[in-house]
Amino acid sequence: MNATRKAAEPVVQVATPAYWEEACRHLAKKDRVMKRLIPQFGDACLQSRGDAFTTLARSIVGQQISVKAAQTVWDRFEKLPRKLTAANVLKLKVDDMRAAGLSARKIEYLVDLALHFDSGAVHVKAWESMDDEAIIAELVAIRGIGRWTAEMFLIFHLMRPDVLPLDDIGLINGISQNYFSGDPVSRSDAREVADAWAPYRSVATWYIWRSLDPLPVSY
Repeated sequence: MNATRKAAEPVVQVATPAYWEEACRHLAKKDRVMKRLIPQFGDACLQSRGDAFTTLARSIVGQQISVKAAQTVWDRFEKLPRKLTAANVLKLKVDDMRAAGLSARKIEYLVDLALHFDSGAVHVKAWESMDDEAIIAELVAIRGIGRWTAEMFLIFHLMRPDVLPLDDIGLINGISQNYFSGDPVSRSDAREVADAWAPYRSVATWYIWRSLDPLPVSY
């Protein structure tokens, strides 16, 4: 019975980074907190799923609402087109998107995202050879996507190994708790701590998040 249920579920391609084990060894050697944190989470590691357009659309839908509410709206929205592509989103009626629970502003953001993808203004196929800052520059040109969202995309979708999202409250709180006994931490304090993590600052950030919430986040 379980096998039948599993067979009926849609297959989602999940990728994990090839550099993870090497990164963990490097971090454990360079940083006393990482040496303590990494073994606590076993084989768990960063995972990437879905395609670029869907990942960014989800990040827009989820802005400023609870995880549960975001999931409800997303479930309704993704059923509107036959297949969730940029071209199909551009064909949707505004009234149908409003009925799915999207605000007027989020509809504008999703349409702008779809226009960028459909027109080729974002160079998805070239991202592999582009550096992090060049990709961030393309993404923040899309309405509704700021630097933090672009950095989350680099970490969770493109699985770039050396991203340090200094605008992330969880990262700052985690550094405060793990390195400064809970005292307030400035961006420059955080950057200084993270110097020891390079060239695997994404991986260290992931473990700092885990120290606050053992359940891994996926985008």
